[in-house]
Amino acid sequence: MTVIEKIESQLSSHAILLYMKGTPYFPQCGFSGKVVQILQECEAEFAYVNIFEDPEVFQSLPDFADWPTFPQIYFNSELVGGGDIIVEMAEQDTLKAAMEEAVEKYNG
Repeated sequence: MTVIEKIESQLSSHAILLYMKGTPYFPQCGFSGKVVQILQECEAEFAYVNIFEDPEVFQSLPDFADWPTFPQIYFNSELVGGGDIIVEMAEQDTLKAAMEEAVEKYNG
């Protein structure tokens, strides 16, 4: 399996997937920690990939997504954005509804 196939498989296996530095229990950067906190406040389930545990994904995901930084969040295999986008959506009170819609569509 190529790294691109691996990323596509990870994305298709979850309604909401967060590529982050560290884990939700031990984030290894402030942006990842902030995103996890916001997602947990929305009370929606999400999966995560610790990019430090897979150097190939860490190196390949920015080109795959055309998004240079981490964290990166995907709803139904579609890139939503990074930490700044999640913060903005939370501030605009659109994040929780978008996450619920992603889960409904995934379970569909």
